[in-house]
Amino acid sequence: MKPKKRVTIYDIAEKLNITASSVSRALNNSSHVNEETKKLVLKTAAELNYKRNILASNLRMGKSHTIGVVVPRINQNIFSNVIAGLEEVTNQQNYNLIICQSNESVAKEIKCVNALVDQHVDCIIISMSVETDDISHLRNVISHGIQLIQFDRVATELETLKVINDNEQASMEAVEHLIQQGYRRIALLEGPQNLDIFKQRRNGYLRALQKHNIEIDEELVMKNAWTKELGAEATRKLLSLPNPPDAIFASTSDFSALGVLDVAHDMNISVPEQLGICGYANEAFTELTNPSITTIDQFSIHMGRTIANLYFEEAKNTETIRQPKVISLKPELIIRSSTLRNAK
Repeated sequence: MKPKKRVTIYDIAEKLNITASSVSRALNNSSHVNEETKKLVLKTAAELNYKRNILASNLRMGKSHTIGVVVPRINQNIFSNVIAGLEEVTNQQNYNLIICQSNESVAKEIKCVNALVDQHVDCIIISMSVETDDISHLRNVISHGIQLIQFDRVATELETLKVINDNEQASMEAVEHLIQQGYRRIALLEGPQNLDIFKQRRNGYLRALQKHNIEIDEELVMKNAWTKELGAEATRKLLSLPNPPDAIFASTSDFSALGVLDVAHDMNISVPEQLGICGYANEAFTELTNPSITTIDQFSIHMGRTIANLYFEEAKNTETIRQPKVISLKPELIIRSSTLRNAK
């Protein structure tokens, strides 16, 4: 069945044999239209089931009251929780969210961003895909006068509002915990180094080893192991080394940590006695695995609230020249069974 055509002010004008501008003024309660005409227009609008185009009305006033959000994957804990935190605050301010996911594709990310620009959103909030190394599409957002807020995965060279985690410190604390539990050959599963968050996590890993005078072995650093499948593949390589690691820090995600755990089970390697495992992001499943997985909580709902509040605070700021704010949040190490070797 074909959907009915949307009723417009031109339909009302045709039925009443008046101009569309008169209908518009009547619907907006203009003093330039007499009361009798207003009542007639409102009555006819109700009969025809006319619905005002709120977006067009808001755009005429210079605001869409809409914020676009672009995330790599909606089904990951950090991104779904950031969206929940954003929505909590934006709902209170009567703003709408348009949510897009890039699926870790830069081409899809560019398409999402351009679509949001075309829809005249007031702000675009983005965490970049793993493929993103050219940020021309983000510069385009700024050139259109649209507020841009980056979070989690950010382009540091782009001067925008940013909400980030202290990834380096969190990673250092995670590796220090492994060292305190007696692990010495600690491997790192790292993400693409074009993204600053993965550079920071690598730096935290290296700092912890240096602090405790543990030799850095590049053989134990596995590049681009940021999914469950890639984490499993990297783990098989690591555990087949003549001198394999006794712990693996999956700095990319808990999904890669899950890949580590699956391989350990398949190879009958005892966790945490023979192999310690630490992930990153505090996905819900990390409490339910056997053993439960030590991880890092990024407080992503709080991050979402922080981003939204930052936007509304900046919207009230009347200064013509101001430094873009960077808010850094402190993650927390959540210690579980997969690394508690000394508790046995």
